This record gives sequence, C-alpha cells and structure tokens, in this order.
Amino acid sequence: MKRFKLLILVFFVAISIPLAFVIWQTYTGLEQEERGQLEFFSEALLDQMEKELAELVQEEENRAVDEYQYFLAQPFEREQSPQQLSPLAELVYEKYILGYLQNNPDGSFQTPLIADMGSIPENKQTVVLQLQEANRIFNNKKYSLPRQHESETTAEQKRAEDTTAKDNVKASFSERYLARSKTEAGKIYLGKKQQRVEEISAEQVFNVASEDESIGPSSQEATGISTPSSAATRRSDSVSKDDAVREQRKPSLADADLKEQNGPQNEAAVSVSQQMKFQVEVAPFQSVSIKDDQVYIFRRIAVNNQIYRQGFILLVEPFFEHLVSSHFIQQPLAGYTAIQLQRRDQGQKRNIVQAGVSGVSTSFIAERVFPAPFDFLSVTLRAAKIPPSPARGPLRIALVLLGMSLFLGLFAIYQSARTIVLMSERRSQFVSSVTHELKTPLTNIQMYIEMLEQGIAATPEREQEYLTILHSESRRLSGLINNVLELAKLEKKQRNFHMQEGQLTDVLTEVTRIMAEKLKQEGFTLEIQASEIPLISYDREVLIQVMINLIENSIKFGRKSTTKKILIKVDTQEHHVRIAVSDSGPGIPRQALKKIFDDFYRVDNDLTRLTGGTGIGLALVKKFITAMGGSVYAVNNAGPGCTITLLLHS
Repeated sequence: MKRFKLLILVFFVAISIPLAFVIWQTYTGLEQEERGQLEFFSEALLDQMEKELAELVQEEENRAVDEYQYFLAQPFEREQSPQQLSPLAELVYEKYILGYLQNNPDGSFQTPLIADMGSIPENKQTVVLQLQEANRIFNNKKYSLPRQHESETTAEQKRAEDTTAKDNVKASFSERYLARSKTEAGKIYLGKKQQRVEEISAEQVFNVASEDESIGPSSQEATGISTPSSAATRRSDSVSKDDAVREQRKPSLADADLKEQNGPQNEAAVSVSQQMKFQVEVAPFQSVSIKDDQVYIFRRIAVNNQIYRQGFILLVEPFFEHLVSSHFIQQPLAGYTAIQLQRRDQGQKRNIVQAGVSGVSTSFIAERVFPAPFDFLSVTLRAAKIPPSPARGPLRIALVLLGMSLFLGLFAIYQSARTIVLMSERRSQFVSSVTHELKTPLTNIQMYIEMLEQGIAATPEREQEYLTILHSESRRLSGLINNVLELAKLEKKQRNFHMQEGQLTDVLTEVTRIMAEKLKQEGFTLEIQASEIPLISYDREVLIQVMINLIENSIKFGRKSTTKKILIKVDTQEHHVRIAVSDSGPGIPRQALKKIFDDFYRVDNDLTRLTGGTGIGLALVKKFITAMGGSVYAVNNAGPGCTITLLLHS
C-alpha cells in the first residue's frame, strides 16, 4: 500500500508540473492579450484626439490669406460695393481660441476682429489687448525660432527613434492582425507637410499688405509686390532668391492703378488688372509658447520677400479640458484609467490637466506626443488595474473543474485500490478464521469419537452426552459451511429465492425450536413480542437462517454479560414490517455501526479476538434482506447491548 501511495504521488506530480506550466502560459498569454487590448483601445482614443487636431489644422490651412483682415479682398471693379466681412470678424470662436492675428514684417499686427486699432468695440477690447500683448511677446521670440526645415529634421529624427523603439518591442494585440502603417509611423505634421505655393489675386495681396504696404510694381519684370521697409526687417524676413515668390504671369503692375486713377475711362487697364495673378509661399503651421497658458499656432506666408505670420492664440488649459471632455470622460476607459495632458515648453512640463481615476499605479502607461504644430502637447494614460478579459471567468471555471476532476479521479483510484487492499486483507483474515472455525469442531468431533471408540463413556448417560456434543459440533460445522456457500452464491448472483406470503408466525416458531437447546446451554432467555403482523412476501428458509445468525451473534458476544436476554420484537412501521433483535451485550463501536454489514468485516477489539468468527454472518444477513427487497441497520441501545432491525415490505 505504501508503494501504491508513492506511485499515486509520483503520478500526481507528473501531471501537475506540465499542467501548471500550461496554466501559467495561459494566464501569461491572457495578461498579454488584456494589455494588448488596453493598448489598442488607448491608441484608438489617442488617434481620435489626433484626428480632431488634424481637422483643426486642415481647417486653418484652408483659410484664405486675407481672412486674417477685417474685410475680405474684392475685385477692383467692384470696390464701390459694400465690403464683405471676414468669417473671423465676429468674436464667435471655440472656447479654447482667444483670437486670430497676423504678425506683419515690421512687428505690427492685424486682427480680423477690428478694422481700425483706433476704434475698438467695447466687447472686443479685452481680447484685442490680449492679442496685442501676445504679438509683442511673439516679436521678441520670432527671430530665435528654428527654421522650418531644421524643426522638421529634428521631429523626423525623434519620430524615427520612437518608431525603431516600437519595432523592437514584441508585437502587440493589434500588430498581430494589422501591420503598422509606415506613413502613420513617420507622421510628423498634422496638415500638409511641404511648403506650398498658392495663387492669389492682386486684391488679396493688397489686402494682406494694406496695413504697411502699397501695391506698385515698378516694371513688368517685377517678381512680386515691392514695398519699402527697413534694411533690418528685410534682412530678417527675407527668403532666398531661389525660393522667392514668383508670378505666374508677369504683366506690368502699373496697370493695377489705372482703374483707381482714371475710373471706367481705361477699360484696357481694367482688363489687365483682372488677369493679374500672384503666387505666395505658405509654410506649414508651427507653434510657439507665448505665456504659460497661451500658445501661438501660426503659418508663415512669403509675399515679395516679406514674411507674414498668420494664426491664432490657443488657450492651453481650456483646450486640454475640451479634449478630455470630448474624448475621455464619457468613455468606459475613464472608469479604470487616468489621463494626463501637459504642455512641454523647453523641457519643462506645464499646464497639467488630469482626469479619470485618482491615485493610479504605473501598471500600464500609454504615451503620445502629437505631431506639429501640436508637438507641445503630450498625453499620458495610466491604468490602475488592467480590466480582466471576459475569458477569465470560463477559464477559472474550467480550471476548477479540471482540478476537481483530477483530485476526485486520483482520490477514486486511491480509494479503489485501498478498498481492494482492505478486501484482500479481509479475505486473508477470513481464510484464517474459516480454517480456525473448521478446525475447532472437527477436532472436537474427532476427540469425542475416539473417546466413544475407547469406551471412555462408561455409562449410557455419558455416552448420550458425548453424542449430543457431536451433534452440536457437526451442526456448527454444517452452518459454517452453509454460510460460506451462501456467500459465494450471493456474490455470483446464483442464489435463488422462493418467495411466499405469510405472517412470520411459523418462522418465529421454527427459530425458537431450533435455538432452544443452544439458548439453554448458554443460559440465555429468548422473548418474542409480536403484535398483529400483516402479510409479507419472504423466503422462509432464508429468513430462518437470518434470524438464527442474529441470535447466534447475540449469544456469542453476550456470554459475559450479567443479563443474558434476547428480545425479538415484531411490529409495523408505515408500509413495512419491522423485526428488531435486541441483546444485552457490549454493543458496537459507533464508527463501526455501518461497517459491520460489510464482507469479512470484524470489529477490531479484544472481544472479537476472543470470540472468534469469520465476519460473514452479518454480511449474509444484509445480502439476504436486500435481496428480498428490505433493508437492515444497527443501533446501540440506551443501556447495554445493541439492536439490529430488519425492514421488510408488507
């Protein structure tokens, strides 16, 4: 049995190690999938933010160059008509936009909110003054800004490093199914990356430069609109001759003044003016910090080697709050993550806006720095706890069932083996007991026969006594052999039962007659209490043998009792006839009350070792009663002894 236990343990360990590895791999993969899903949807949220930023940039890129003036440009021939206001003239902006302005080459500024700086409406004074202050700060910074191609090169290098780092990381949840777009991975600008050339009319050129310039090209060979300006300004804002603004067509710009000088008298000049088109170079949008809470997002336009900067003042914290409320607060992600938006300014982090779960750890972090012109904005998503996958529930159930099945299977194997071993031990004990039980009556029979042969019984009375003993021993031997044969037939299901209906009266009478001599020899009294007994179906010979086994069992274990009495009580209980056999012996240990009916079971105590027996008497009782459709159980009495009860269907 010890070897078998060792084999069970080795088998359990051999199964548990690979199973534990599979479970560990499964949970590891599940954790990676959960992290991958969170990364995927976090990136999707950041993509939505980036899409809104791109739409904002594209909307600003599509603005005409003269929309940053109070009035839009109109053709010269319709200059007497009412002028059309710029779409930006009304102070109806998003809450995160302070206002729009144009920074001129000489440092002055224009805003579409007003037509004349000398007359500012009261409701616009605060905004205009803030724009004026922003323009002043910008003038101090604009000459220290990096050139466009330098900033693009730096951004490209940084994005290339980020892309390389991401490529070195193990493929994420989304990258298993969709390859990362090379265009998206290398994106450094939200709008049109390359500097472009737009074609505008002479009226738009005049409108852009109306605050500090006058239109008047000197000859047909002029390459743009000439304007006087200081040498310092020209040196600072000039562009190279190869990149200078060129005309698509080159008529004399002097004809542009004919309509204003001569009116409708010179139709040819007007026709020339209508045909004139100019080209202006427009650079991508970029950003510069104005104050802690303001950023100027602008584009540079080159007109006649003069640089104008057009854009809007962004209010940082309102803009961050807008992004959070639009893309994060209403999302399920807000329930278990925290978002942090911050502005980067020369390596320092400012204007930090946070939302979501507070006090989160760093179990998961998703970060993004948006492309220009919003490269000052970085967003960080932190998760306090990665949400569990729905697959965890079924997986736990499967693992519990698997563990229970494994445990129950091994336990069942162990119990089966243990039962087999115990049964084998009981059979060995049974063989030993049967051998002893057979040897004792045979020895007695042989001894008394020899005594009779040798004439030791001198008187007829002594001879009759010897014969009585021989009869008793032979009957004992016959009963033992019958019990063994009956058990063998029952185990092979070869025992036939002859059922008949009766009231048990003849059975009780026959049992009393058979056991009278034995009871007298042992000094026991037998009392039968039988009320009106209904008819039941039973096998007479089998029931007699059952009652004899019970009485002999009571006699065997009650020999040393002070009160030697056996009571048989027969009554009805619901639809059953109950036969209770009570004795005054030592009783049965509580833990053995259900085991005494098992094959070859004997209570392990001093009394059973002294009394002997084979351990099949009560087993036969149970098998017989069960075969007749009844049941049997044992209980200890309140006083000495125990009661074995038979229940038969009435």
